[in-house]
Amino acid sequence: MMHRYATTPAFERLMLLIATFVLHPGIGCADSVFSSSEESHDALPSVLSQCQKVAQELGIKMPPYSVHTLRKDLSTLRHFGLLEKPIYRWGYYLGTGALNREELQVALNALQSQAEYQQDPQISQIYQRLKRRLRGLRPQSDLFYPVRAYIAHSIVYTNAEEMMSQSKYRETLFEKIEALESAIIKGQAIEVFRCRNPYKNGNTKYLKIYPLQLIYVNIAWYLLHEDYKSGQLGVSRLDRFSDHFKILSSTGRSSNLQVKSLQVAHHLLKAGWGLKLGTEEEQKLERCGQSAFIEVTVRFFPEVMEFILEGDKRHLKQEIREGPKQDGKPAYVDYIVKLPERSLDEFCRWVYGFMGNAEFKSPPKLVEQHQKAARDLLARYNSNNLG
Repeated sequence: MMHRYATTPAFERLMLLIATFVLHPGIGCADSVFSSSEESHDALPSVLSQCQKVAQELGIKMPPYSVHTLRKDLSTLRHFGLLEKPIYRWGYYLGTGALNREELQVALNALQSQAEYQQDPQISQIYQRLKRRLRGLRPQSDLFYPVRAYIAHSIVYTNAEEMMSQSKYRETLFEKIEALESAIIKGQAIEVFRCRNPYKNGNTKYLKIYPLQLIYVNIAWYLLHEDYKSGQLGVSRLDRFSDHFKILSSTGRSSNLQVKSLQVAHHLLKAGWGLKLGTEEEQKLERCGQSAFIEVTVRFFPEVMEFILEGDKRHLKQEIREGPKQDGKPAYVDYIVKLPERSLDEFCRWVYGFMGNAEFKSPPKLVEQHQKAARDLLARYNSNNLG
């Protein structure tokens, strides 16, 4: 019995279809990434049209190609595992090759940045593997050139091999990073041990939590988590946990519950300032809309006010008011933002970084606190001079 693709035209047609998916991954997707009509979008006419273009580019004459025949060819690719069984409503691609060359370059840039500056050991391994696999692509210079980079670097060791080589070995949760990521995906509850706590209470203790997400902020990796019993959400720096890692139940909760908790956590992060999510009671009140937000006003002076004016999206609930003009420029700008009580400490630390170019105007509590900090700083300098 003759094979379906035994004739030259049929074989070339199938090869052109494969070439189309390789050269144009995502073909058949709706034109706009913001389109909301993917469910009713018919991808096949776009695929047929692109097949004809690829044929012309390769100098191959391809007869008219019907949708009915295309469906048979797609069925063949599914049979051999080149396509997944579900319908590709959002564009076709072979296997896991969902990126074109430009998209791959952006992805490689992100991987390189995360490996080099955020020192993610797993990402570093993946990036090095990809570099070896892609050696055959030409030219390589544009593919691996770091056009984009996020250079905020980790201030702590994250790679066990690097720690060992530099005699800086510390038994932290980075040792169990793959198991931790697996627990996040499976929704498993785990037990970890916070072995260091530099804050005022200094509590070190075992925590039973649902890990929700690994996030990188400014200088280090953090774990976003939810208390196993109370549901209180929190953010903890990863290197402040020891390598103690225990799965409490092999049966995890559903991904829907994981995502729901993650969304609540990010809502709290966006509403606040910094990473402190507050107590269990504060979170309950805030989620129910019963928490009173505090309006804070800080006046910034000419030396720094241009930096403040640049930050149009520093916070969702901010307002920037310019003071009276002097020589065409405002004498100052007032930065006004509404924050939950839990975020005031971290907001104050941000303001204090501007030293004498910032002045709290309200609420009175923060005005007094800032004045005291200034007096304490002056007293410390005077004391050092006397000594």
